[in-house]
Amino acid sequence: MKIIVTGGTGFIGHALVEELARQGHEVVVLSRKTGHAPQASVRCVEWDARSSGPWQSEVESADVVINLTGAPIAERRWTEARKRLLTESRIVSTRLLVDAVAARSVPLPLLISASGIGYYGPSDDRLLDERSPLGQGFLAELSAAWETEALRADQFGTRVVLLRAGMVLELGGGALPKMLWPFQLFAGGPVLPGTQWVSWIHRADLLSLIQWAIATPTVSGPVNAVAPEAVTMKTFCTTVGKVLHRPSWLPVPGFALQLGLGELGTLMTTGQRVDPAKARAGGYPFHYPTLEPALRAIVNKEDQTCLPSSTR
Repeated sequence: MKIIVTGGTGFIGHALVEELARQGHEVVVLSRKTGHAPQASVRCVEWDARSSGPWQSEVESADVVINLTGAPIAERRWTEARKRLLTESRIVSTRLLVDAVAARSVPLPLLISASGIGYYGPSDDRLLDERSPLGQGFLAELSAAWETEALRADQFGTRVVLLRAGMVLELGGGALPKMLWPFQLFAGGPVLPGTQWVSWIHRADLLSLIQWAIATPTVSGPVNAVAPEAVTMKTFCTTVGKVLHRPSWLPVPGFALQLGLGELGTLMTTGQRVDPAKARAGGYPFHYPTLEPALRAIVNKEDQTCLPSSTR
């Protein structure tokens, strides 16, 4: 199978590309970085995510396109300029991809496009599934606009899967390494109020869920990429402390995050309790359905070379 991946050099994309290549797929990474490929069966083709080019011929012959392009959400404060970058890096690139899909001589069988559980907006204790309505706030608006662009491919006979991912757990990227540091310094604790929900997924499950979507032709539309066990922030941090043999005793005031990060601070002080209803109904077998085994699998690896020095 020929699979095109955008965002294939990032925290999720790089691992996905390696896994797909190991399974024998022909993988083409569309990226500004066109240097050394991770596997012999991987080709890197240049694109700037803004303009047409030779990459379009790759889309013409693809079986699957996986769209992971987008500037990191939590990298820095959400200034107006940053919001524009977050939006344009998703909307423009996805529009460009779908335009290439529309120009194919035959329909593309499958487009998997990233999204996020931010679609549901800050929520209370309600259990949210793929049928839940659009929420409020910047992330909800961004997710909805991103998904709308991807869903245009449906008009051209393409099955579209919208991967609404929660907090992705693994070393080497994402939120988890940043959360481990204070615990290693015996200064870990929950972000207050502590009752906000954390919907998470081990990166291995996210990669497997993508492969499950490829292999399951009945799956389409939004798919919540989260583990079945959402937990509160207090429980999440208590579990981190237990796995690391450290206390979880020093709460982080929400106002401090909002003071330092502005609107971005709401990512940690609010949350969503999300259910992977489609994955469960479709029989996807989660490798890590509960938090403690997921964290232990991450921090207790035999090869610890990718850990920060203070977490080895």
